[in-house]
Amino acid sequence: MHMLASLKEQEWKMEIEEICETQALPLLSLNHVSLLCSSVLDSMKFYEEVLGFVPIKRPSSFKFNGAWFYNYGIGIHLIQNPEIDEFDTYINESRPINPKDNHISFQCTDVELVKKRLEEKGMKYVTAVVDEGGIQVDQVFFHDPDGYMIELCNCENIPIIPVSSCSFKPRSHSFKRASSKCGFMENVMMESLSMDMMNFSF
Repeated sequence: MHMLASLKEQEWKMEIEEICETQALPLLSLNHVSLLCSSVLDSMKFYEEVLGFVPIKRPSSFKFNGAWFYNYGIGIHLIQNPEIDEFDTYINESRPINPKDNHISFQCTDVELVKKRLEEKGMKYVTAVVDEGGIQVDQVFFHDPDGYMIELCNCENIPIIPVSSCSFKPRSHSFKRASSKCGFMENVMMESLSMDMMNFSF
């Protein structure tokens, strides 16, 4: 049964790749986030000591100051920006923390522990709660040294459900293809998602 599920998943992945070649860019995953810093050293300390990123080697051909970090399946690339002076940094750090501002979000295992650690480090943060049909998501927002906002949450509590008029009907360990009135790409996405959800349950 596992082999059948694996073959089905491979088939749908091939279909997705085929469609992506003609309708969308051939993306694989998020590789890294690049941030301009007023002080690379300050930002290095933050991303290593607060968020647990690990410094990695960056290309020696670069002629500008910076640092690369990696963890949790994503890279953080820091770049020294000489145009950002101390006054700009002060303004960024002192502005209110707005959960609706641009931010990077990481899932975490213990929101309460996150808040405790931030308090121990003397860092300001704000919290928010999302309630969706009885499912609760706790969010913690705070700034890095340059005012870039970071969110830590248990967002995995909310299931990922594509917004689509197409439906799929599970049948034992196989899935019936959606009606032909739905777009092929929508069908493939829904079936791929359902297969992922089935794999998570094993």
